[in-house]
Amino acid sequence: MAAFEILRRVADGAYASVLLAAKEDELTTRDRALCHELVMGVLRWQLWLDRLIQHYTARDVGQLDLSVRIILRLGLYQLRFLTRVPASAAVNESVNLVRFARLRSADTFVNAVLRRATREPEVDPAANIPDPLERLAVATSHPRWLIERWVNAFGAPEAEAFAHANNEPAPVAFRVVHSRASESEICQRLRDAGASLVASEIVNGAWRVSGGAAVLAQLARAGEIYLQDEASQLVASVVGAQAQERILDLCAAPGSKATLMADLTRDSAVIVAGDIHQHRLRTVVSSADLQRLTGIHCVTLDGLQPLSFPEGTFDRVLLDAPCSGTGTLRRNPEIRWRISPADIADLARRQTQLLFNAAQVLKPGGRLVYSTCSVEPDENEAVVQTFLDNNERFTLSDSVRTWPHREGTDGFFVSAFARNTFGVR
Repeated sequence: MAAFEILRRVADGAYASVLLAAKEDELTTRDRALCHELVMGVLRWQLWLDRLIQHYTARDVGQLDLSVRIILRLGLYQLRFLTRVPASAAVNESVNLVRFARLRSADTFVNAVLRRATREPEVDPAANIPDPLERLAVATSHPRWLIERWVNAFGAPEAEAFAHANNEPAPVAFRVVHSRASESEICQRLRDAGASLVASEIVNGAWRVSGGAAVLAQLARAGEIYLQDEASQLVASVVGAQAQERILDLCAAPGSKATLMADLTRDSAVIVAGDIHQHRLRTVVSSADLQRLTGIHCVTLDGLQPLSFPEGTFDRVLLDAPCSGTGTLRRNPEIRWRISPADIADLARRQTQLLFNAAQVLKPGGRLVYSTCSVEPDENEAVVQTFLDNNERFTLSDSVRTWPHREGTDGFFVSAFARNTFGVR
């Protein structure tokens, strides 16, 4: 029932990760794990499941009631992906969901579709599609336009590997909050709880962990660790914050990078965390308080407008820009069904304006870092090139990409610029 309710709300525009977190306390450990698997699995494999529904029903999926569609997706996902769930249980639970949703007229239909699916378990909806792009889109359950976009940008092998990786669960990564705890002690506590730890290969201080979920959650709630993808931690590391410096985090919420920079400088830097949404800055404040960090100062601002700070105020500026999030499809699979080419073009325009405004408040010799959790060249290389073409005061120092199918991290793009000192009076 919980998975159905969450998927129904996601269809109305909510985010699965937020709803799953809100449901945690209402579910047992076992039910929580199953709910998470069902919600994320159905969202990842939505297109593939819909083509399967179309095969078994001989109907256009769009003609089905949305709730019936979600119930069929849940049932088929259990039949095709969850071997530990008996087929009879998956069918019966789906019929019960129809009644729960007050769609009793559809219970016979749902029962018939799923029973046919149990009799024809080898159907692959992508197998006989002649067009290679459409076949890959269905096989990996992505909109065709995204697959075509990635093939054109990165080549077919890279695009295919990336698309497949988007349907795998993301590893859990964390960092120890040094203002609160000892890294060696935290790691030992996790190992004592049966967790397996692997030090990150891309950024110092990051750890991947499997197992020990209860202790991990306890440490996170206590503020002794912070759960954060390795690539996200890499962004803060690239900024290179130093003690006593003034640093602007222009789009700071929810505060993962601001708090990491504060922790790396032992809370001695002055970090201004800006965001357009005041309610999101409350999350930054809460996170800083939990980690016992006092050097973060939150300011409500619109980064698309000229900033109110004098030119040259900051030693370093981080712009982790709002983006399409295509590098986080493992964690946020619903994004693939929501974004459009027009969204990416609009985001690129805003990212460019944000970068120009961020650059104005950096002092000569300072460091400007631009990052996104998108893999789209329009939001990354193109924005960087536009900035450089129109701003001779800056030099590109370095750029790096991370990928789910290569590094096992979220897909991030990071570029660092130095503000030149020549011509400065």
